[in-house]
Amino acid sequence: MSGDGNIPTDGGQGLAQNPFDRLSAAGLPAASRAVLAQAAAKTPVPEKNRGRVDIRRETDGRGGKTVTVVTGFVGIGLPEKEALAKKMRAAAGCGGTVKDGRIEIQGDQRETVAKILLAAKFRPVFAGG
Repeated sequence: MSGDGNIPTDGGQGLAQNPFDRLSAAGLPAASRAVLAQAAAKTPVPEKNRGRVDIRRETDGRGGKTVTVVTGFVGIGLPEKEALAKKMRAAAGCGGTVKDGRIEIQGDQRETVAKILLAAKFRPVFAGG
């Protein structure tokens, strides 16, 4: 340490050993080991949320026809969007496409589309009117 009164912030040396290495369930009574084993087995794995997607109903520029549009996908590619669109078309019994990074399904199919997106771990949000 230098004589200037400053405390070094470079992290110093690493520990020579892990202070928790000797801790284990081996030294615990059988009941405690059983409780630890149950807790490890019951620990739920949190479901991964793949992000928010917006579901809108549009009629603009479509001759009065209604289209359900899903936008806001982050981190998925065109093949996965096409697979989702295929599931949506099959569930709704109508046509649809993937255009400009968004999924367009014919008709007002917001509820059906939301169920499929929930099953795919997305967080669907109804946007607009």
